[in-house]
Amino acid sequence: MAGKKKPYDGVVTAVRYSPRGDIDWVRAFERRGFVFSDRIVLNRETLLARLQAGQKFKTGRRIPGMGSDFEVFEDIRLVGKEDKPAIICGAGQPARDDLSGVPLL
Repeated sequence: MAGKKKPYDGVVTAVRYSPRGDIDWVRAFERRGFVFSDRIVLNRETLLARLQAGQKFKTGRRIPGMGSDFEVFEDIRLVGKEDKPAIICGAGQPARDDLSGVPLL
């Protein structure tokens, strides 16, 4: 019997912001079938393009010793203007990128 497909495409586990306050890059894991990739680094433009293409990312952390299992917290989504969207998690509506609760690098 095949396992249930996970309802998201990746998990963001850490973030680095630029001096302007925008996301510079994130550390993430991508879902590949029923397993996740090794950690990858996505710059803001790549993460933005993937979110605009309909991919779903969540914030979370890897569960030690559990392989491809994560404790997931919030959906990452786009808000604001189409020409300058903000990447956020949670229920807020900030004018700039805000992944509150994600560890900083």
